[in-house]
Amino acid sequence: MSIVDTSIAAASAAFSGLAAWGAWKASREANEAALKANETAVSVAQIERDRWHKELTPQLRIKLQDESDDVLYVRFDSPAMLGELSIQLTVRDDFDRSRLPHLAGTPTPEQRAEVIWGPYRFRPGVNEADALGRSVPAYPLLPGDRHRLALDPSLKPSWYEGADGEQRWRSEYRTAPIRLWATCTVPDHKPWKLAFAVPQDGSWALGGA
Repeated sequence: MSIVDTSIAAASAAFSGLAAWGAWKASREANEAALKANETAVSVAQIERDRWHKELTPQLRIKLQDESDDVLYVRFDSPAMLGELSIQLTVRDDFDRSRLPHLAGTPTPEQRAEVIWGPYRFRPGVNEADALGRSVPAYPLLPGDRHRLALDPSLKPSWYEGADGEQRWRSEYRTAPIRLWATCTVPDHKPWKLAFAVPQDGSWALGGA
């Protein structure tokens, strides 16, 4: 093979290799572009789903009604397009004590967890409330309807001793709101978790996410 033939063959091989590299690079860039476009589409779709979910947040109102017994009224105002809403209520403490350090002579975390730190609890055994009165199972509610739940004053902790123990406990929460979580569910939607601070003056409280 002559020098010329050898040079041509080498150039042809180099050109073929360059063309193959160019094709590989173009393919990789096309794949990266497609991947980025797909990620963007997924991100945009998620943003739209989140926006729609927020717009559909259930509008609930809750109030304390002083009747022969204390009663909590829960009303589902809108949006009507959600249809039947399932609502599960839990009494929140005035603040989270689960991470407080346990000092000598103070209640243990387990003891603190057995106390509802607020003015009211659900009446144990009524509306299927748990033994502590912390929560009631989910119940259905249609737009425009309301549901009533029995309440009892919260129990003072065992370490509030002495003749004035009960009075000291009541004084701490005399004007405090009833703090609640309302977890709302509807088929084919993510749950909504709404926070409420229900005043003791009988006025309606609106929830927030």
